[in-house]
Amino acid sequence: MTLPDTSADRTFQVDLRGLVDLLSHHLYSSPRVYLRELMQNAVDALTARYALEPDSSTGEFGIRLYADGAVVRIEDDGVGLTEADVHTFLATIGRSSKRAERIAEQRADFIGQFGIGLLSCFLVADEIHVVSRSARTPDAPAVEWRGRGDGSYSVRTLPASARPRPGTTVTLTPRADAAEWTRPAQVHALARHFGSLLRHPVTFDDGAAGGAPVPVNPEPAPWTRPHPTPGARARALAGYGEEVFGFTPLDTIELDLPAVGLKGIACILPDAVPAGRRHGHRVHVKGMLLSEQAEEILPDWAFFVRCVVDAESLRPTASREALYEDDTLAAVRDALAERLRAWIARAAAGDPDLLARFLQAHHLAVKSLAVHDDEILRMLLPWLPFETTAGHATLDEFARTHRTVLVTSSVEEFRQVAAIASAAGLGVVNGGYTYDRELVHRLPEIRPEVTVSDLDPETLTAHLDPVDRETELAAAAYLARARDALAVFDCDVALRTFQPASAPALLVDSREARHERTRSQLAREQEGGLWGDILGALRQEAPRAQLILNQLNPLVRTAVTIEEPELARTSAEALYGQAAMLSRRPLRPAESSLINRSFLDLLAHALRKDS
Repeated sequence: MTLPDTSADRTFQVDLRGLVDLLSHHLYSSPRVYLRELMQNAVDALTARYALEPDSSTGEFGIRLYADGAVVRIEDDGVGLTEADVHTFLATIGRSSKRAERIAEQRADFIGQFGIGLLSCFLVADEIHVVSRSARTPDAPAVEWRGRGDGSYSVRTLPASARPRPGTTVTLTPRADAAEWTRPAQVHALARHFGSLLRHPVTFDDGAAGGAPVPVNPEPAPWTRPHPTPGARARALAGYGEEVFGFTPLDTIELDLPAVGLKGIACILPDAVPAGRRHGHRVHVKGMLLSEQAEEILPDWAFFVRCVVDAESLRPTASREALYEDDTLAAVRDALAERLRAWIARAAAGDPDLLARFLQAHHLAVKSLAVHDDEILRMLLPWLPFETTAGHATLDEFARTHRTVLVTSSVEEFRQVAAIASAAGLGVVNGGYTYDRELVHRLPEIRPEVTVSDLDPETLTAHLDPVDRETELAAAAYLARARDALAVFDCDVALRTFQPASAPALLVDSREARHERTRSQLAREQEGGLWGDILGALRQEAPRAQLILNQLNPLVRTAVTIEEPELARTSAEALYGQAAMLSRRPLRPAESSLINRSFLDLLAHALRKDS
């Protein structure tokens, strides 16, 4: 028996209603984009008209918007459509007239190239009414197309009087639930929002009696206008940045990349922003606003600026709400990053006041850049502020008095040792903040005479003076009780002399010691097993924390003479707790409990003594 051949090619069956719903309700982020899509189609139609009639003067053709609350209408003097075009392009989802063979060579001149923009109108209306007349065919009749949200459509030819001149008119009758986006004032605002930089004249009419259409884009982009002086130009660009973003820029950088037809400005934010918080940038493509949140136009480190640009060669995604990630966008991102580096270099070389204000607000952004950019590192590392034992200072200032610079690995480590290291004459920089430790270690690249190393407990304790042998022996009993009391925290106890005398104790607690405590706790939980034996062996080799008592402090001198065992133990616990709190690191539950218990025990002892 011969089986039937089932391998023949078949055609997909498309549910037009479902497809229209998917594209019109899920492709776009907001119903407001319907007006942008209509304006974009009108702009592309005008572009094709000028390509067809290159001798036409700029401004001869335009776009007219109308909204009176009952209808929304957009009319253009573009290339228009024939009846065949209507069947081919309006009735086939995904087919764009911008991909037709006769204009394929000009595709880069068009904003939209996907053939789905008209579907966005179904976000606000159930029917789209199009009347068009082609400029390509002499004496072409007008054609009417009505598309409905259920996927059906109708086409008919109209008399020439229905459309005396070439172009297209799209009319929408809004649904009741779309009133928010189709009121006259809202339509006008959206038109200005999306089309303020369009190169073709756009007007708006709200149908009010006696009212005349008003221009939507009365002035070209400020970077395309002539200005009498460089200062006037700078003020105009800064004023535009303030109008768009709502803040007065610290400075404005003009952007110009002729290779991709990109122009615009980068506005330096006047205030600091959280590290890594990326601002969206305002990107226009051929004058039409594409996105207000285009993060991908600049690298991550450039979070100190907000840009508004207009580009010719960047590709929008299908929704026209983001940029397509390709080699062109990557090249633009690199080129704009270079413009920002050049601005920093100019400020460093010629405007120290501007540089100081910039670094005061955005030193973290510059640090993130300097980590990976040797040129910025050489230029700005001496200018960047760091937290040091001499207060907040630049590395250049700090290195003048400290040829050996020590850097901590954490903020809490710096806070533990800052006062004592300063009194001992040590130059310590807080390396606990993002990028700081790595940058401090690169200081010798700028100042070869300076040595940089990590601060470790041995370095610090080596600068603390030992007590004499007689004092050590007299305090031996107390120190033994203190070590026994603090053994649960894997902490040793030593007696030294150091400044300031007001500091009774210093807790030297390295990262290795904290890791050891974690291993020690795990070992106790696994006691008796192989894992516990292994961790126990590691524990014997790992460094411990150290509580260093200051013999110069009157309280410590009194404490080491305590003979009562319980009181000596309690006083050692209290000194440990106070030193732990001064380190400003998070306290473990056992340490919090120790602090409370030692305080209450000392209070009880004092009350018993008084009674």
